[in-house]
Amino acid sequence: MRSIPQAILERSQSLSEGGVLAPKEFLHLGSRAAVDQAFCRLAKAGQLMRIARGIYVAPVREKDQTRAPSAESLAKSIAAQGKQCISLDGAQAARSMGLTLAASTKEVYLTTGRSKRLVVGSRTIYFQHAPYWLFSLGATPAGDALRAMAWVGKDQAENSAQKLRRHLAEVEWESLGSVRASLPSWMATALGRAAMLNELR
Repeated sequence: MRSIPQAILERSQSLSEGGVLAPKEFLHLGSRAAVDQAFCRLAKAGQLMRIARGIYVAPVREKDQTRAPSAESLAKSIAAQGKQCISLDGAQAARSMGLTLAASTKEVYLTTGRSKRLVVGSRTIYFQHAPYWLFSLGATPAGDALRAMAWVGKDQAENSAQKLRRHLAEVEWESLGSVRASLPSWMATALGRAAMLNELR
């Protein structure tokens, strides 16, 4: 019969990069104390990484070195496990679309799940709970524009909407306009005005 540490390691090795493990998955093999102790020992030995309370991942082994899993792989794994929507926040999109010159110093993902902070090696990754409308257009340019505009905020809404109208392809702009009814009033109003100004030109 396999020991608890062996079972944990075998499971970790079967996962793709960023696959998460939790002690509760192994309670059929022993008491909670025994399982917690096994995870603790594996983490101290460098065979697992504790990234939050009750959440572990395996380090990625490359030749003679190991590294932490990428933030993107962790986000995908957490999204799949919890059946959540997860996306990068709008900071990067806002910069690439010309809505801001500011550079974000944090790695932040939006999620329909609970907010949490993961410490992965020397990096800290934040998962911030967000409303469903921020995910309504998925991983598309229009979806990125939606999150970018939300990140920049209400005070810059008019300016942001006009810049997005110039930046987005027609089909993406129409996609953005199609969800106006589900957006906060300040955002819907700004997008409506940008569309109207474009028609008057």
